Amino acid sequence: MARVKQLSAFLILSLLVLFVSADVRVKRQDDDDNQEQNIDELCQDRAADEYFRLSSDGDCRDVVRCTRAGLKQITCPSGLAFDIEKQTCDWKAKVDNCDKKEKPRKVLPILKTDEPICPEGKLSCGNGECIEKELFCNDKPDCKDESDENACTVDLDPNRAPDCDPTQCVLPDCFCSADGTRIPGNIEPSQVPQMITITFNGAVNVDNIDLYDDIFNGQRNNPNGCQIRGTFFASHKYTNYSAVQDLHRRGHEISVFSLTHKDDPKYWTSGTYDDWLAEMAGARLIVERFANITDGSIIGIRAPYLRVGGNKQFEMMADQFFVYDASITASLGRVPIWPYTLYFRMPHKCNGNAHNCPSRSHPVWEMVMNELDRRDDPTFDESLPGCHMVDSCSNIQSGEQFGRLLRHNFNRHYNTNRAPLGLHFHASWLKSKKEYREELINFIEEMLGRNDVFFVTMLQVIQWMQNPTELNSLRDFQEWKEKCDVKGQPYCSLPNACPLTTRELPGETLRLFTCMECPDTYPWLLNPTGDGFVAK
Repeated sequence: MARVKQLSAFLILSLLVLFVSADVRVKRQDDDDNQEQNIDELCQDRAADEYFRLSSDGDCRDVVRCTRAGLKQITCPSGLAFDIEKQTCDWKAKVDNCDKKEKPRKVLPILKTDEPICPEGKLSCGNGECIEKELFCNDKPDCKDESDENACTVDLDPNRAPDCDPTQCVLPDCFCSADGTRIPGNIEPSQVPQMITITFNGAVNVDNIDLYDDIFNGQRNNPNGCQIRGTFFASHKYTNYSAVQDLHRRGHEISVFSLTHKDDPKYWTSGTYDDWLAEMAGARLIVERFANITDGSIIGIRAPYLRVGGNKQFEMMADQFFVYDASITASLGRVPIWPYTLYFRMPHKCNGNAHNCPSRSHPVWEMVMNELDRRDDPTFDESLPGCHMVDSCSNIQSGEQFGRLLRHNFNRHYNTNRAPLGLHFHASWLKSKKEYREELINFIEEMLGRNDVFFVTMLQVIQWMQNPTELNSLRDFQEWKEKCDVKGQPYCSLPNACPLTTRELPGETLRLFTCMECPDTYPWLLNPTGDGFVAK
């Protein structure tokens, strides 16, 4: 059921490209310009990307936004309605704000004036009150009108991270560039390994273990002689931890995708520090214990539905020694973007769900998700929005189309700056058609026929960026030699199938598969080790 919900969310996102746009024609008499004045009033102080309704009557599908040419109308596809809060189309049954014409208007602080209106070190609230600059965007209203918490985006936060300064941002700990496209170490593109990261989101269990064994069969080696690797962002519920333990034994990277995977988007976008701590540090604790991963290698996270949690998420990550996030998407561009650290301002627009990117400085790597170009024939086809997960490329319906997508996007990266190519999947999509799996394996084997393409983990990308090494020296690149060619058997062939309950999930009995000893209760938010309270 959880996988169905995930796929539904991505289906909705991909349906956005089916929006019908039209200019809203406003009739005007020569002697009456009231309508024009109404448009001016409607658009005053309104963000250019905000959609709103002209009327709450009708079927809830039509919204408009302000442009220089007037109002632009957008219509959701049949069966969907426009959610004013989320600013996206969703299934009609899930939209509960059809009676609202617009998002609540918030009072904004007065940040830009010709002459300063506050003493040095202070800024003006919307009502003219002056408060200390440090108090803005700290998640606690200090202005009487609360305007100090209403302009906190990457572009507006008065305490935002500074723009990239290459003289201050130096490898191995920091990497940035003005537009995000610079190659680490200023190596010539022809000497840069084309890294490809294959990642999977969700539970690891009997539904997909055969797929992973098929792709990573131990017979496919990178040009340095080491087996190809993937990264698994594991969610907790329904995961078989003995299978996770074996993926780790074989050299794959295990990262976390949250503990609960709640399907309420606001929970993630507006999550508190403690929410993110319980979800991500709790999930890591569970994996470490029940998959017996004791080497401290679980250092990455991906937010469910890619709903980034702003500064709170990244503050938690820094405190808990998470090294990287892999949730922020970059819009499709001519040249892809390299991963970067967040000490300095992110080098691209805050794209993706709810636009809650971190605005402050954080000692965390962002393994940015470059959108894929999904056009069947990029030479002739009209422009289409990119897609961040392969399964959100809704126009891909056959193995042949999937193969073209893989090769075209490989060439986009390979023939420009060789930024890592991310292929991000839900396993259920690859399993939905046998030809998808076959096409991916054909692509991998074709790429391994070259001498400059490597299938690596997220951590291995960071390791190369911290120590940029030219192709002709990569065979001896020690960071990529760990667990180079793993043999042997799983830790246990018959894991414990622990039937467990927890009072946090009343009425549910869940099986926890692990090579370790069964806990007393099913691990969950308030009791991630399963040792605490016993369900009554």
